[in-house]
Amino acid sequence: MSIGIGQSIILGLVQGFTEFIPVSSSGHLVIAQYFFSGASDHIFVEFLDIGTLIALIIFFRHRIAGIFREIFVERRYKLLINIILTTIPAGIIGLIFGNFIETNTFFNSIITVVVALAVVGFIMVIVEHLPHARPVKDGERLPASRALLIGVVQIAALVPGVSRSGSTIVAGRLSGFNPEAAAEYSFLASIPIITLVCLKDIVVDRHYMMAHLMPLFVSNLFAFGSGLLAVGFLMRYLSKHSIGAFGWYRLGLAAVMAVVLLVKVV
Repeated sequence: MSIGIGQSIILGLVQGFTEFIPVSSSGHLVIAQYFFSGASDHIFVEFLDIGTLIALIIFFRHRIAGIFREIFVERRYKLLINIILTTIPAGIIGLIFGNFIETNTFFNSIITVVVALAVVGFIMVIVEHLPHARPVKDGERLPASRALLIGVVQIAALVPGVSRSGSTIVAGRLSGFNPEAAAEYSFLASIPIITLVCLKDIVVDRHYMMAHLMPLFVSNLFAFGSGLLAVGFLMRYLSKHSIGAFGWYRLGLAAVMAVVLLVKVV
């Protein structure tokens, strides 16, 4: 699949604006590529994590520095342990089934994306009305069992259209976080697993990377810039609002895409 510079810019912007906002970057990228070429390049999509990973690290640089201080100076390990527990389930599944996920048509299907957008969108709309665990202020005070549960829920994000941030923010809300704290914990816990995915891509798919170096560079540059804007917007938004509006957006997009697919079939 040949990807031009114009398409690279669009895919980078889509990745950056949707990676952190809980509407599924992978789902939007599959939709974008569907309109471009009728197919999805799963490897290209995975490489776009590099730009948004750098944006995430820069945005939370002070919080990350604080975590290192807690670990190495204050000898406080609770948050680190919780992040590890949240990372393990999806990390194991991704490691074992990574090749299957990359090659199986289910994970590149526009139909899968539409269904996932709708299902998770509905959950996000009603999440505030579901039973919540006892409130917790931040990730350091989160019980280990809840940290592990958030990690188990994160496995669902391997399906395009689910959203890594969406699944973990929903799980965080049900685990007792307020919306802003749920988003912060979701992003901090995503850094290790996104880093591992990026390293895997660079090592395993280095030949693909070299063959598509320019479009990947352009896409990641735009993903980085738009990602910084998106994560800043989301943290400000969730300090005052719930995630329900993003659920309605997902339901609307799923409905539009279902009509598009139906018209094409007819």
